Amino acid sequence: QVQLVESGGGLVQAGGSLRLSCAASGRIFNSYAMGWFRQAPGKEREFVAAINWSNITIYEESVKGRFTIARGNAKNTVFLQMNSLKPEDTAVYYCAAALMLGSDYDTWGQGTQVTVSS
Repeated sequence: QVQLVESGGGLVQAGGSLRLSCAASGRIFNSYAMGWFRQAPGKEREFVAAINWSNITIYEESVKGRFTIARGNAKNTVFLQMNSLKPEDTAVYYCAAALMLGSDYDTWGQGTQVTVSS
């Protein structure tokens, strides 16, 4: 069973940066795709970014050029570097795993709060 644990959230001023981390434990394959999602108060959860085993990445349009997803040297870690943060980026951020890009994400972390003040 795979478990995902996020860390790195916090409070930051607009224009600032945060780096989220996701550590996977349990039986996780290098072929897994890892993704980041977020959910703001009163809104549905939305896709942010994902990366597959060969480092192909995809991003939601509003974060392109500001956020970067990357795998750690240990394949069971994934990071989300968030620069030029905006108040509208405020949300709970979740790490998730899928068998491959485009398949359903069936394993989720508990989430980490990111708050961007104006």
